[in-house]
Amino acid sequence: MTDTLQAAADRFQRVLETAPAQLVRISDGDEGADAGFGRWSKKEILGHLIDSAGNHQQRIVRAQLAPSLEFPNYQQMEWVTAQTYSTEAWPDLINLWLLLNRHLLHIWRHVPEAALATPCAIGGKEPIALAQVMTGYVDHLEHHLSQILA
Repeated sequence: MTDTLQAAADRFQRVLETAPAQLVRISDGDEGADAGFGRWSKKEILGHLIDSAGNHQQRIVRAQLAPSLEFPNYQQMEWVTAQTYSTEAWPDLINLWLLLNRHLLHIWRHVPEAALATPCAIGGKEPIALAQVMTGYVDHLEHHLSQILA
């Protein structure tokens, strides 16, 4: 694992160690409060992060099995709406998010070095190496968690 990827994995692990305690402290009712037109509630942001974990699991596993990959675009607004995260129990969403991400970190730590260079094109964009997909995931995760915890 490269130094950059190791640093990202360490950041990822710290998030998984600290965020759940912060998430459970969000008051009942606040997590589902309407954030205004075109903006997600805290539940919906966490739902988006659940989607992101599932999409990244697919990307990381599949990139280990093929010389290059093309993935469809993630239709985030439609996915969040279709899954009605706003009606789910907050503790269930936290647990699902945490367990998916623990598994994703486990996968990360076992990706063969050779697979890290696998080109991945997502949503018609120029391909980037799997390692970049992985480090980008942590940046994305931290960004959205900061929105929830603000």
